[in-house]
Amino acid sequence: MKRFSILVLLMSFLLLATTFEVAATGPREAVPESRDIVDIAVEDGRFTTLVAAVTAADLVDTLKSEGPFTVFAPTDDAFAKLPEGTVEGLLADIPTLTNILLYHVVSAKVMASDVVGLSLAEAVSGESIDIEIRDGVVYLNGNAQVIITDIEASNGVIHVIDAVILPAAG
Repeated sequence: MKRFSILVLLMSFLLLATTFEVAATGPREAVPESRDIVDIAVEDGRFTTLVAAVTAADLVDTLKSEGPFTVFAPTDDAFAKLPEGTVEGLLADIPTLTNILLYHVVSAKVMASDVVGLSLAEAVSGESIDIEIRDGVVYLNGNAQVIITDIEASNGVIHVIDAVILPAAG
């Protein structure tokens, strides 16, 4: 019986200490993300080709600015699906590379709950991205699947896609 009393007393003390801590510090709120879109892409490790392309196109400062931006970010695997030599060719053609990269950016913070209600999004490049929901999955331009959503950054949000999307030829 003595052990039970000691245990109850100890648990009461822990509960009381926790109550005082919460009362003293207030409720804990979600800390806003302090890293921007570029910082997150660099630290993640799945976007080395995208980061290299953004750097080559001199868009780092733009994507580190206040925003807000939504970036549909292709992974390294997405870039690897492109025909051989495509990435190297784009790195040698900065205007085309820049246009393709800006086609992956929307000048607003569009969370996944918003994306599912859209059929189009206007990219920073000025062209539209087609948005389609099939079997509960979001696709861009019919082929790029959104595989991870709502990676929040200080200046917007990243949605990870499994293919590079290309603006309409014309």
